[in-house]
Amino acid sequence: MRMRGGAVYKRAGRRAVGRLFPPPLGGSRCACARRSAVAAPAAVKMASSSRLDVLPRVTCPNHPDAILVEDYRAGDMICPECGLVVGDRVIDVGSEWRTFSNDKATKDPSRVGDTQNPLLSDGDLTTMIGKGTGAASFDEFGNSKYQNRRTMSSSDRAIMNAFKEITNMADRINLPRNIVDRTNTLFKQVYEQKSLKGRCNDAIASACLYIACRQEGVPRTFKEICAVSRISKKEIGRCFKLILKALETSVDLITTGDFMSRFCSNLGLPKQVQMAATHIARKAVEIDLVPGRSPISVAAAAIYMASQASTEKRTQKEIGDIAGVADVTIRQSYRLIYPRAPDLFPADFKFDTPVDKLPQL
Repeated sequence: MRMRGGAVYKRAGRRAVGRLFPPPLGGSRCACARRSAVAAPAAVKMASSSRLDVLPRVTCPNHPDAILVEDYRAGDMICPECGLVVGDRVIDVGSEWRTFSNDKATKDPSRVGDTQNPLLSDGDLTTMIGKGTGAASFDEFGNSKYQNRRTMSSSDRAIMNAFKEITNMADRINLPRNIVDRTNTLFKQVYEQKSLKGRCNDAIASACLYIACRQEGVPRTFKEICAVSRISKKEIGRCFKLILKALETSVDLITTGDFMSRFCSNLGLPKQVQMAATHIARKAVEIDLVPGRSPISVAAAAIYMASQASTEKRTQKEIGDIAGVADVTIRQSYRLIYPRAPDLFPADFKFDTPVDKLPQL
């Protein structure tokens, strides 16, 4: 043991592995023996330059120009030239887990709090206080002691409520996340323009969801949107037209093919029937057999005709329940295309029921 510059150094083992102890309080130069450990070469790693930048400048008294090595397991700073431990109990400021950050709205232990929401004025970094249930959560008048209106603006609170309603509606009809994001963006644009001021936010959100579905190529009917919202079909239709006018945007026209795959899948029809129904509906539109008829009713009538000609027959009521149209609507469209039935079926279709034996409604 020897003394140098007000500190006591101890060397252990055959190799010069010293340990630095600061002088104790009271001016005494004596030091209590601490743990003696020789840093294993496998556990020693080079300290990064960024790590050294945030630490106090520590150098070896014997080799001041040597780049110190940090033993992460023992928390020591070691001189690679002489093995002197010039710093111990180094605090590891790294995370205690190995993970990768992400921008999804899921749990991420590499940070605290949710991801930023660019659709909100403050990035959605406010504090949301849950509704309490105990007596301590309310004052003597029965009001909540901690209210979110103190931490979030009224506009952001209205937008957040609309976003929650949009997410709930999308979940009920199994819409993907990109539809929800587009709907949120549309609602934000409409809300900021204040062009539909006075309209119910739920109605605006429902109309935005309908527009987003059509813009993303997965259209849904008004009745499907009405089924997952508390808004009438007429009100959604009004908001739909007002939004298109306010945003100066447009949507693609609905065709029979937009619904055919989903309707046939929900009815449990095979691929052959689906292809035949698609062909029937497209040909009926091309030769102008159904002028002024809704694409949904034409698709339903085509499905009914194709299923009746195959082994997988479906009734008008079954098809109407899936397509959201009345039986009489299917019959009206079916009567328009029935006279040209031989020209509507694809050439390779395998008939179970001949065309002349199809139902005449």
